[in-house]
Amino acid sequence: MFAVNGSRPRAGAPSRCASLGPMPNRWTRVPAAAPPALPRWGAAALPVADLFMWALLSRPAGGSLRVTWVTPATLLLVVVAGLGTAALAVLCLVTLFRGGGWPLAVGAAVCAALAAGCAAVGLVGAAQRRRG
Repeated sequence: MFAVNGSRPRAGAPSRCASLGPMPNRWTRVPAAAPPALPRWGAAALPVADLFMWALLSRPAGGSLRVTWVTPATLLLVVVAGLGTAALAVLCLVTLFRGGGWPLAVGAAVCAALAAGCAAVGLVGAAQRRRG
């Protein structure tokens, strides 16, 4: 395999195409401009959303979702994960009230916290895309 400039790469060196830059697709494409100011309901969800992104090691480059767009892929992910964890929290609670033990209470609390974090990120993403 030849490199972009026509020379052979060194043995054992990974080949790299220098002409490819970042290529956003429909799931990662966001507007080039900064996100708009959040309405009151979006700003209320912002601290929880930022904490959730930080806890999941997915902190945006700008440090906060106030200055960084929520990508369409992230929106889809938080909707699916939020619905799943909310359903698991309900299942844990129902089983807990039918005589389950303390692990179900811990599971319900963890799932509820994850669902709340997903909801907060979803609210911030929806606030960024609102028509005003």
